[in-house]
Amino acid sequence: MQFAQRLQPLQSNVFADMDIAKAAALAAGRDLIDLSLGSSDLPTENHVIDAIAQSLHDPSTHGYLLFHGTQAFRKAAATWYEQKFGIPVNPETEVLPLIGSQEGTAHLPLAILNPGDYALLLDPGYPSHVGGVYLASGQIYAMPLLTENDFLPVFADIPSEIVAKSKMMVLSYPHNPTTAIATPAFFEEAVRFCQKHNIVLVHDFPYVDLIFEGKGVPSILQADREKSVSIEFFTLSKSYNMGGFRIGYAIGNAELIRALRQVKAAVDFNQYKGILNGAIAALTGSQTGVDTAVNIFRQRRDTFIAALHRIGWEVPTPPATMYVWAKLPAPWTHNSVDFCTKLVKETGVAVSPGSGFGKSGEGYVRFALVHNPSILEIAVERIAEFLH
Repeated sequence: MQFAQRLQPLQSNVFADMDIAKAAALAAGRDLIDLSLGSSDLPTENHVIDAIAQSLHDPSTHGYLLFHGTQAFRKAAATWYEQKFGIPVNPETEVLPLIGSQEGTAHLPLAILNPGDYALLLDPGYPSHVGGVYLASGQIYAMPLLTENDFLPVFADIPSEIVAKSKMMVLSYPHNPTTAIATPAFFEEAVRFCQKHNIVLVHDFPYVDLIFEGKGVPSILQADREKSVSIEFFTLSKSYNMGGFRIGYAIGNAELIRALRQVKAAVDFNQYKGILNGAIAALTGSQTGVDTAVNIFRQRRDTFIAALHRIGWEVPTPPATMYVWAKLPAPWTHNSVDFCTKLVKETGVAVSPGSGFGKSGEGYVRFALVHNPSILEIAVERIAEFLH
């Protein structure tokens, strides 16, 4: 049986290899502490669950949900955005519900790229950004994120011949996996660059609320208030602990929203309306649950960083996200996969190899802070034994 060539770049997946290693550790009787997957372990708020539960008994929610039926959710998303960032949003033309923001980043390239066109992606970056481009038969130019540049890409380093063939750029700050945040000035530079070269600017924004210092982080649309080239993806997975419900949305340029809507129309209907009702409750109801989640992850961050420092592993304190991005000590500085597979085999602690996020991620590992502080302390104790 022969398959499409576009599947070839998707064959290699270090996360699948890590799943095999985790399964082997469990089979060997290891007590697994999984810090490899960025899925919040915190519960969804009760008022959100109640809204979904009430919907289950309403037969009008049981059928196919077309675009018009998502109007209340789109209005809630637009209002939430306007209140947070102060920019007007038209819920009819500038908002689109998504089955998680990953669906948006994976499907949008189908609306933008022709075979051979380039997408400018962060390296390291979130794997679905890569997958969506390959499925659209596009080419990838990886923009290296280096410590000396605060894990921000340098647009001047992109070869002019690549820029000429580029149709989209994908940014994502606060950043997974490096935890870096972007300044308004950087976003303004990105918008100018994309306007100059007629490039669609995509901003994946799942960690909009998971900020530990300061008053918040900027939206890309604050640097592109006319929404001339930009689209931004949001999810309720992180802020509202709704990862399994698969609900997100896009806000941005009306033409881009319309194009993505055309792709979605060929692929899926929308989610069950009860999930959208839960999302409306999340966006319009009390936000104390968001504040609570941020405080919990801040406490976990502080506990984990302090524990790593006690064992002699000096890592910077992340300003945002639910992760810690750590440079590997010798002799693992060039083999993150080997470190991770051996660590889980010998200790039961599972973490993500940096190389799984791109070439520039080699030499790092990502810890997801998805356990309570006492478990994180135990994980570090096991890591200390492994390193010494």
